[in-house]
Amino acid sequence: MVDESHRTQYGELHIKMKKVFPNACYLGFTGTPLMKKEKNTMIKFGKLIHTYTIADGVRDKAIVPLLYEGKMVDQSVNQKAIDNRLDMITRHLNDKQKEDVMKKWSLFERIASSNQRISMIAFDINQHFLDNYKTQGSQFKAMLATNSKIEAIRYLEAFEELDDLNCAVVISPPDQREGHEAVDQESKDKVQNFWKKMMYRYLNEDAYEDSIKEEFIEGDEIDLLIVVDKLLTGFDAPKATVLYIDKPLREHTLLQAIARVNRLYEGKDYGFIIDYRGLLDKLDQAMQMYSGSGLENFDPKDIEGAIYDVISVIGSLRQYHSDLLQIFAPIKNKQDTEEYEVWLEDKERRDGFYDVLSQFGRNLGIALESEKIYNALPEEELKKYKKDLKFFQELRKSVKLRYSDTIDHKEYEAKMQKLMDNYISAEEVIRITNPVDILNEKAFEEELERLDTKRAKADAIRTRLTKSINTKWDENPAHYKRFSERIQEAIQAYKDKRISEAEYLYKMHDIMNDYRKGEPVEDYPEIIKGNPNAQAFYGVTKEIVNEVQETIASYDIIGDLSLKMEKIIQQYTKVDWHKNIEVHNRIAQELDDLLFDFTKEQKINLDFDQIDKIIEQIKTVALRRY
Repeated sequence: MVDESHRTQYGELHIKMKKVFPNACYLGFTGTPLMKKEKNTMIKFGKLIHTYTIADGVRDKAIVPLLYEGKMVDQSVNQKAIDNRLDMITRHLNDKQKEDVMKKWSLFERIASSNQRISMIAFDINQHFLDNYKTQGSQFKAMLATNSKIEAIRYLEAFEELDDLNCAVVISPPDQREGHEAVDQESKDKVQNFWKKMMYRYLNEDAYEDSIKEEFIEGDEIDLLIVVDKLLTGFDAPKATVLYIDKPLREHTLLQAIARVNRLYEGKDYGFIIDYRGLLDKLDQAMQMYSGSGLENFDPKDIEGAIYDVISVIGSLRQYHSDLLQIFAPIKNKQDTEEYEVWLEDKERRDGFYDVLSQFGRNLGIALESEKIYNALPEEELKKYKKDLKFFQELRKSVKLRYSDTIDHKEYEAKMQKLMDNYISAEEVIRITNPVDILNEKAFEEELERLDTKRAKADAIRTRLTKSINTKWDENPAHYKRFSERIQEAIQAYKDKRISEAEYLYKMHDIMNDYRKGEPVEDYPEIIKGNPNAQAFYGVTKEIVNEVQETIASYDIIGDLSLKMEKIIQQYTKVDWHKNIEVHNRIAQELDDLLFDFTKEQKINLDFDQIDKIIEQIKTVALRRY
């Protein structure tokens, strides 16, 4: 089995291997798409067994798709200043040496590395990342691929001057000759000085690289990692979402570099490639590259689906906007927010709304982030999208509160809040939070006041009560069942039009106030008053006993039974008892013996199923309360 078989098998190694194992079955593996000129790999190894393309990985959600946007920085060159600088640099050189220096300075890379251009790109990157990613709660990061060590350090200085992003540089050690070239002594000294500073801080090369890598992958301090060649291959940092490119990249190096931002991470829908070198002049989904792009030697089938032009997002944006409007097509009065909220009472429809709105917001965020898309969309269309996003985000906020939904679209809140703050004017800042606990009276009342109608407020109380009851149910099923029944009676009466909105709200307030009082003591026998655990066991047992025996002379006997149950539970509870099956079985056995004696003494006809039901519910209550 031969790894990297697309590029290692055309010399002596392959021939020697065949001589050592003449009768072997050879299997070639490659993680990089095969290039047209290297399709003779199949001649070396035989026919193709299986392919798994980048598009397959995106489809299987093993990686995220990549969006590409090209940017070119216009730069006027002050030729006279360059000529004067060259004259000074070459004043001691002969004609041949002068000609060599002139050739170096005439290269694009030399002009591209000018401080002016670096400052312009650094400013562009700074604003792009600051506006779209460095948000409260956003965990995403970026990488910048530069052309040389000196450019990496100059970029670092440019970002430090802007003082918005936390940046780090990872480079290989400078060559000892660096710092001793006549052409650019200052640049080489800068590289040497940076390296000395890193070695003083980290002590050695491995510690320097490993510390920055670990902080970038796991920590929260570094926003942007600046690299030259290191970490552009074989480096996995799932938080890395944007790759800014300002260096020539070709073929395998280009594909491996862009793969730095296609790793999966929670809330990450795409990786973004922002290209300042024009690596891909024309791009479509089939990746039909023009000559010189760096990918023209690949078979298009191998790289189909690798990256998409960012302009392709326009189609998705329009589709999700259409889907969003379609959800509310039956709404007659489009100005009536209450009608929208009532329409979303159905949970399945509500979940669909949350999902489509999330997708619409994400795609609009990409559109507003990209100069290319922003310029391609008509201004009126963008205004419509912004207005609708604001309306539906506010609707989402109200509906979440009204129906007490806790939803998690991973991304989402921080970046969407930034989108709203940056691009969409709002009279009130929209903070999207989970509804507060109904037991937090002050905070819940404040949230409640944001809803307009009596029905909306009653619904908010009802759904929050229901959620709280469901959470606490196992602690004392009998107690919480009574509240659940009262809530069901009230909502049914309102739906049957037996009570008005005002009465519905009054009933919900009444139930809520009783609920906040906690578990009542007057309903329990004197023997277990002040003992909430025994009271919970009493409630469970009493309810099941009442199923077979309508009247009991005194419920004190069940109070006494619940105290004995509590002693059994206390006897066996220890640190790891929740997951200890052996302890569970012992508790069940002792409860079974206790209930058998109880039914015999009190002449209560509980069958085996009812005894088992009591045991299981007692164990469930105990697991919640102990």
